[in-house]
Amino acid sequence: MVTDRSIIFFDIDGTLLTEEERTLPESAKKAIFKLKELGHEVAISTGRAKFLFEDLRKELGIDTYICYNGQYVVFRGEVIFANTLNQESLNKLTTFALNKNHPVVYMNDKKMTTNVPNDHPYIEESISTLKLGVFPTQEQDFEKYNEIYQGLLFNTEGEDEIYRETFSEFDFIRWHPKSLDILPKGISKAIGIKKLLEYLDFPAERQYAFGDALNDIEMLQLVPNGVAMGNALPEVKDVAAFVTKDVNDDGILYGLQHLGLLPEE
Repeated sequence: MVTDRSIIFFDIDGTLLTEEERTLPESAKKAIFKLKELGHEVAISTGRAKFLFEDLRKELGIDTYICYNGQYVVFRGEVIFANTLNQESLNKLTTFALNKNHPVVYMNDKKMTTNVPNDHPYIEESISTLKLGVFPTQEQDFEKYNEIYQGLLFNTEGEDEIYRETFSEFDFIRWHPKSLDILPKGISKAIGIKKLLEYLDFPAERQYAFGDALNDIEMLQLVPNGVAMGNALPEVKDVAAFVTKDVNDDGILYGLQHLGLLPEE
């Protein structure tokens, strides 16, 4: 066991999982188990809904996680923070989006639904890249009767500014050329991490995070030892304390060894 325990947060897509195939490199899997064996706290920090990475949590034996981009925080299986989208504002956004023929997907803690036919090309194109094997079901008014932790808006790049101007109570974070996350203003993975760290006693120098996308920026800025993957966007690399190798090139293992969290083999 290590004498100086650290906490390490890992994004999923493009960080733990490869960008194209969404597979977990064997080197990353072994690295996670080695971290846990050494006594470190390992957590997932993702924009995914909780039901969209259950298999990965089981495979890695991780029961501490932040999902919905900071909206939902679980510590060792116990929910310690949950925040929802404002229903009235979400209803207004839904009407606005439908008038522009822009689909919306809603996610609670069990499933995701959409207000248009679920074979809409924007929905199919973007969600298929995640290799989930599931697509949202079509359910009218789902958002009116359920707690929604995160939404997805589907449009093309350049069509999102009108939403930012009209709905200042939301943040819109693009994760695909045809899709954006819908979050409460100011919510991010960093907020979720802060909520979790209120429960834990890790000094700043023992806090680490790995990420690659726009929704990882606040997380890497918050955590002193923020690591950008080699395949990360330039904006993400700019805020990181260290840039490791590509996810396809054993980037997780290399980064952990560089930081001294794992011994070099």
